Amino acid sequence: MRIATWNVNSVKARIDGVLGWLKTAKPDVLLMQEIKCETANFPTLEFKSAGYATYALGQKSYNGVAIASLHPIEGVMEHLPEPGSDSQSRYLEATIKGVRVASIYLPNGNPMGTEKYEYKLAWLRRLHAHASDLLKTELPVVLGGDYNVIPEPADVYNPKAWEEDALFHPRTRAAFRELTALGLTEAFRALHPQKKHSYTFWDYQAGSWQRDNGLRIDHFLLSPEASDRLVNCFIDRTPRGHDKASDHTPVVVELKN
Repeated sequence: MRIATWNVNSVKARIDGVLGWLKTAKPDVLLMQEIKCETANFPTLEFKSAGYATYALGQKSYNGVAIASLHPIEGVMEHLPEPGSDSQSRYLEATIKGVRVASIYLPNGNPMGTEKYEYKLAWLRRLHAHASDLLKTELPVVLGGDYNVIPEPADVYNPKAWEEDALFHPRTRAAFRELTALGLTEAFRALHPQKKHSYTFWDYQAGSWQRDNGLRIDHFLLSPEASDRLVNCFIDRTPRGHDKASDHTPVVVELKN
């Protein structure tokens, strides 16, 4: 079973590239983030023509997550559990072929010292609580998406320059480690512990892509039942080099059936 995650940075603006990649890569499931459209405006028919069922949770102009699947999408949950309503569309969870998957778009958190960073930390705490509950189900769980977290110095082209950024701040990294401490496996590093220049995001500015000044901020966290089935996890850099590309590129995880 092949599951991909991709921050597409506007699904309608990138639809040709996304559909082209689906045709080539043929994932069973694609978890998308930053779709940047309201739910009703998601390009459902275009995905259907490519053989994919979809479920989207959008909002106008910002954020938004979606799931595309070659198989039925069942037991959908919108938003992380919390009292009251969550106005930002950042979390979508469903069961596909017996695997519980989630598309995650974690808050950026910048600038530091503002309510945006406190919101990021609070969101991570909510994710931690929900992940703990998911682990108790003993289902194979795959939490994929744009975490906006740089876990280690090897995951950024210039660690020193990012020390005070919300993506690399010690509090952010500690919160991410608390997730893995629950018993979740970070799929890419489990298979490639020493691999460098393994980035998933390159800014549009200052020739970042051409100079390979990237960040690894898109991740898969797997429950023990999913990590037991882990075969491969890789970053597909090809789409980032295309015209009108997203600033992120897909990450793919493969599980044994």
